[in-house]
Amino acid sequence: MEQERIWTAALVVIGDEILSGRTQDKNVAQLASWLNVQGIRLAEVRVVPDRTEAIVEAVNILRARNDYLFTTGGIGPTHDDITVDAIAAALGVGVEHHPEALAVLERYYATRGGLTEVRARMARVPAGAGLIPNRVSGAPGIHIGNVFIMAGVPHITAGMLDALTGTLEGGRPVVSGTIGCWVAESEVADLLREAEKRHEGVSIGSYPFFREGRTGANFVVRSADADLVAACLADLTRELQAGGRAVFADGI
Repeated sequence: MEQERIWTAALVVIGDEILSGRTQDKNVAQLASWLNVQGIRLAEVRVVPDRTEAIVEAVNILRARNDYLFTTGGIGPTHDDITVDAIAAALGVGVEHHPEALAVLERYYATRGGLTEVRARMARVPAGAGLIPNRVSGAPGIHIGNVFIMAGVPHITAGMLDALTGTLEGGRPVVSGTIGCWVAESEVADLLREAEKRHEGVSIGSYPFFREGRTGANFVVRSADADLVAACLADLTRELQAGGRAVFADGI
């Protein structure tokens, strides 16, 4: 049987503020969820500082071994927003002002003090790049080859992802189902492992917790095949119940 093509993406989160803990990243979760719907799996994430060499290294490694690479952060108007220059260096191209991006910014800032030289920096792109519409704050995202350069602010990133919806080639969307059980994860590790073997094509995530003075875990089954997810959940439920454990549909 021919193995189904799996499309993958990576994310480079750029910013000293993320690494210092001053800002909590929310883009990993929202990108992963969006990619699942596009039939693309988020395979790896790297967080790098605002340093050209770190960005160049991450971009060149991750774009080569994934179908798509997304970056978030460092595309604003200030001098320390170096993402565009770093990615241009990684790709071996120059940097230019995109005429459509300049026009968009001119319209956006027409009633906001005008398009200054500093604001015009947000129209700079690696040579040959296209734009990702930004319906929130004017400054567009950028795409070049398999690299997609987006804002770091989560609600702006969300708008850019919305503009990209349906434009990337991928496989079948990943679906998931959840059950929960008051049981220690270690007690059912073998059961979960065997269930994955019996249902080839699924992955089972185990998420333990401690509540109400008891130990429990939620088990999330994922696959591109909804029938396979349902079959695996039913199998797991029977196995857990056979061991005398109550199972909660949709998790605890």
